[in-house]
Amino acid sequence: MGKPQMCEDIKGKGGYLVDYHVAIQGSDQAPGTEAQPFRTISRAAAIADPGDIITVHAGVYREWVNPANGGTKEQRIVYQSAGDGEVVITGAEPVADWKDEGDGVWKAEVPNSLFVIRNPYQTKLYGDWLFEGEFEPHLGDVYLDGKSLYECDSVNKLHNPQIWPQAKYADDSLMQWYAEVSSTTTTIWANFGGKDPRQENVEINVLPYCFWPEKTGRNYITVRGFTLRQASPQWAPPTALQEGLIGPHWSKGWIIENNLINESKCTGISLGKEITTGQNEFSDKRSKGGTQREQEVIFRALRMDWHKDHIGSHIVRNNVIHDCEQAGIVGHLGAAFSQIYDNRIYNIHHKRIFHGAEVGGIKLHASLDTQICGNVIYSSYRALWLDWQAQGTRISRNIFYDNLSEDLFVEVCHGPYMVDHNLFLSPMNFRNMAQGGAFVHNLFTGRFVVRSELTRYTPYHMPHETAVAGYSNITGGDDRYYNNIFIGDNDPSKDPLPMTFFEHLPLTPREDMHYGGAAVMDGVPDNSRCYLHPAGLGGYNDYPSTYQKQWWEYTKEEIAALKESGKPFQPDKMALPVTIQGNLYLKGAVPSTHDLNAKAYVDNGIEIEIDLAACKVQVHVHNPELMRAAAPTVVTTELLGKSYHAEMYYEEPDGSSYRFDHDFFHKLRPEKNVTPGPFELFDNSPVEIVL
Repeated sequence: MGKPQMCEDIKGKGGYLVDYHVAIQGSDQAPGTEAQPFRTISRAAAIADPGDIITVHAGVYREWVNPANGGTKEQRIVYQSAGDGEVVITGAEPVADWKDEGDGVWKAEVPNSLFVIRNPYQTKLYGDWLFEGEFEPHLGDVYLDGKSLYECDSVNKLHNPQIWPQAKYADDSLMQWYAEVSSTTTTIWANFGGKDPRQENVEINVLPYCFWPEKTGRNYITVRGFTLRQASPQWAPPTALQEGLIGPHWSKGWIIENNLINESKCTGISLGKEITTGQNEFSDKRSKGGTQREQEVIFRALRMDWHKDHIGSHIVRNNVIHDCEQAGIVGHLGAAFSQIYDNRIYNIHHKRIFHGAEVGGIKLHASLDTQICGNVIYSSYRALWLDWQAQGTRISRNIFYDNLSEDLFVEVCHGPYMVDHNLFLSPMNFRNMAQGGAFVHNLFTGRFVVRSELTRYTPYHMPHETAVAGYSNITGGDDRYYNNIFIGDNDPSKDPLPMTFFEHLPLTPREDMHYGGAAVMDGVPDNSRCYLHPAGLGGYNDYPSTYQKQWWEYTKEEIAALKESGKPFQPDKMALPVTIQGNLYLKGAVPSTHDLNAKAYVDNGIEIEIDLAACKVQVHVHNPELMRAAAPTVVTTELLGKSYHAEMYYEEPDGSSYRFDHDFFHKLRPEKNVTPGPFELFDNSPVEIVL
């Protein structure tokens, strides 16, 4: 079916400029007007051209919206809710025919014809960088009142359910399901925690996506104002097709805004990679390492169309994203040159039935010139993870709290990347396995991991381009810390605690750590020792300073001897210089020896109050005189200089200079003697800041 005849009458020189309407009471045989709307969004998506608007009225739409066309920069295709009530796009279908099997267990049988794309109860979670767990989970899910139950691996376990030990919300994990698939039917057993599913809203997952173009290159689409939920996209590593509940699928210029996105089996929003540049070749072929495969993916993408003229430049803003088990937002290559701001992201990877190296509130590879600003990420496994090629990236005015692992993980990146005016409030703030970062006017209240990574070589790029300029390993250093506040936890022990690469807080008690030689996965050996340092910058004490302007490397003989002895590499033999100045250390936080004239106080001066139920953070500044005017100068691009490897200035994506003369609330700072941390203080009066 083509465009309705009535639309031919309003075709202009610029193409079709049509406002299609979709409503539950409509018909796909109707013309799609407000008076005679379509029944499905998919009907409009099949015919919409540049400049067209699809307005969807209140209701629940159980469909995969697969846009046939994209828009242009001048004439976008816009999908929007009408504003007359909630518009839900879901990948789930209701199931009401449940039979009581005793002990709170219920059974339902559905025809396999219900699963048009793939049967998620037969399809296992699979892909590179996915760890082995207690059992192999499937893509399906069962929902009670829109909330997913926990999969288990036998019917018998449902009759006496046990708390899943890794779950963030232990009591929720007692509600479980199990499925078996025959040639014609899928049988599902579930324990609903004492509730009768015949009297409740029970649904099962049937679709992999809610809003996702099957073909690549569907550019300049806007999706706004929807509730998108309950889909079963596959695990999304950087070396495979990165599926998501919603995403542009290797396109340019999407705007995803003002949506509620939840209950994805893996990822909520995918801005990531398409399939032809690599599809789980490490897992499928078991030849070469995963790191090598990822390098191959990058060069294939460059030979194809990975360039700012074709890919990326998306805007993701003002969305609420929660209850996704891999990531709230994921992307390799396809998120470059994008803006991700003012989103609220929580409960990411809270069930923890499976785990892998792509888990985070936001997990991006190759976030070239991407701006991640004003987001609140909390109650997740890990908040923000930038992996490979964070160059020109800016992380600004975000709030992180109640995350199990760290708030920020930057891995094998060369920079320059900018981190300014953030609040890092979880027990572990930062895991640094990178170099070339600049940290300005942040508030840190947790511990740090700082280490090199000599075994992996990753690319850096020409400034503001995808073109690769070179490769190097991570010696560490080349970091700058200006005008930050660090708040300790009053722990009298200031010794670093040993931990493994993927270990998270709370650390398990141990007297000694024995490391074997076996690899957990390519690039991440089991003996990859990390040290968790107390709040502050003491972890940089063994690094050279910019005043020394020195850089050491091990000789081949020294490397061989260290490997033979099992001793760790010492960062002071290889690290790039660091610059640390104008920071404030409170409540026993540990200053760096590089921070000349460091201001350190046993007194706190600041109290942080987090209300999880209200999603609110309050900062009480009791002693402003400790902080006000404690940093000497406003930080600028000129002061920060260039990163070592990319030889690129710390600057905006358009090449303009940074000047950090406005605080978290955009209040103008003085030219000299500024307040460290995110908030400028103008007098010595106590301040209460509500966020």
